[in-house]
Amino acid sequence: MQRIKQSLSAHRTSLILLLLLTLLLGIAIIVQAFSITLIVNDVFLEGVRFSSIMGWLALLLLALMVRSIADYYSKKIGVRIASAVKKETRAKLLDRYKHQMTNSEEQGLVGEKVSMLLDGVDEMDSFYSQFIPQVMQSAFVPLLTLIIICTQHINSGIILMITAPFIPIFMIVIGIKTQKKSEEKLEQMAAFSGAFLDTLKGLVTLKIFNQTDRKKDELEKSSLGFRDTTMEILKIAFTQSFMLEVISMLSIGLVALEIAFQLVLYDGISFFTAFFVLILVPEFFTALKELGTTFHNGRSSMGATKKVFESFEETISPVEWGVAELPHTDQTPTIALENVSFHYAHSGFSLENINLYCNPNERIAIVGPSGAGKSTLLHLLAGMIGSAQGDIKINNESLANYTEESWLRQVSYISQEPYIFSGTIAENIALGSEKAVDLSEIKLAAEKAGISALIESLPDQYQTCIGEGARGLSSGEKQRIAIARAFIKQPNVVLLDEPTRGLDLQTEKILQQSTKELQQFGTIITIAHRLHTIKDANKIVFLQDGKITGIGTHQELIDSLAAYREMVTIQQGGTEHGSN
Repeated sequence: MQRIKQSLSAHRTSLILLLLLTLLLGIAIIVQAFSITLIVNDVFLEGVRFSSIMGWLALLLLALMVRSIADYYSKKIGVRIASAVKKETRAKLLDRYKHQMTNSEEQGLVGEKVSMLLDGVDEMDSFYSQFIPQVMQSAFVPLLTLIIICTQHINSGIILMITAPFIPIFMIVIGIKTQKKSEEKLEQMAAFSGAFLDTLKGLVTLKIFNQTDRKKDELEKSSLGFRDTTMEILKIAFTQSFMLEVISMLSIGLVALEIAFQLVLYDGISFFTAFFVLILVPEFFTALKELGTTFHNGRSSMGATKKVFESFEETISPVEWGVAELPHTDQTPTIALENVSFHYAHSGFSLENINLYCNPNERIAIVGPSGAGKSTLLHLLAGMIGSAQGDIKINNESLANYTEESWLRQVSYISQEPYIFSGTIAENIALGSEKAVDLSEIKLAAEKAGISALIESLPDQYQTCIGEGARGLSSGEKQRIAIARAFIKQPNVVLLDEPTRGLDLQTEKILQQSTKELQQFGTIITIAHRLHTIKDANKIVFLQDGKITGIGTHQELIDSLAAYREMVTIQQGGTEHGSN
């Protein structure tokens, strides 16, 4: 609720204008009812000439226009508030996911995030665009009409005061159930989206292992659960509408019966008063019924709003960037990690007390068993995640003092699976530069990355289109395009997350030669798992269980670290252990 209040406080001016329009709407309804009653009374009972009521007809027309305009602009303001809140929420979610993605992408939550960002935020619309304006109208219009009715005929006012509370009581009971069902619906929709996306991404694997039928059954079950929850919400909505109609119809009937007795049997009320009250009573219940309908949508929307805002409460380690610009020069910076730690909340794994100094233009290899924290260390260096404690210093100045853009201009990060966008090969290579590059520069970068011969053998060469997700390219070809991007960028620091993992020896040899050439630009820090790659490094960092257990050259670690010596012995025996 606190976040909902905060989201509304930013639109205080619109809410004040909405309140003024609601007051104007209520006054227009009273004036409309009074004008109609007076016209009917004068024409049919008093027998006045038509020309005598022209002023009241003009007033009636004005009241109808004011009522329509006030109602229209009230809804328009609601839509504008909803649009602004959704835009702000999506921007905040995108900013949050930008820092969170390296932490939780491995959890298979991408589909849920997409669902939350699109469907979840859209579900918030009804609360802001319909529910809030209607609450204002239903709080003021019935109160104003009730006051006027009580001044005209107290018995009708008493009937309304006795019967009207049944509507909000019924709405509260139904609303609580609706909100609960709405939250359940959003959870099921997010789960279904995540499972569906996960199935699409792993469809080939499922076919290989003949698991498509099992996965199909799981998706069907998830889809049916989502359908049943949606139908439950609709059933609640229909029940609510029926009950609201019953309550209002009985109440209006009681008021009409009381007025009939007073008017016909006891002659205790004038026709003017009776007709005036009978026009106002439906207006009283119409505002409450509209609140009932909107209340259902609002509570359903509030459930989605609550789930969206709850996602802001998830603990992540955002990167706090400063305002200073890190100058891009030909001189490679020094990098120092001082007591750096990071903790994954979902798995409990921690990277603890990392101390590492990187001299300019060094070639550093990070090695260790699977799950030791090597990729996490690289993410910290790239600025993708922020450390829980400690500091990363560039040229003896904290990385947190610089802007994100100025650091990323100096860094190239090449992951195990670099993403290749739908487009031409030239466009994908040129992605490495912020400025426009010509074809000669792209060709030179491709040549240094060892992929120019392959590209030039294609019919369209550099204008060859690549499918979305790099369809048509092998893993080695994707890696070489990623390295070509780095040659275009000419960074001072190159981070490589096992770029040769799973490649054949010939492709690996080409990539190793390319990465050696990248050293001309600056420091190379790579996660390595093959002995011939490790031995070439100026410095080897051995990670185990989230801690650095050894730093040195290949020979120094062979002599001093048993775990490293065992890893080398296994590889020399012909068995290689990959690492994550």
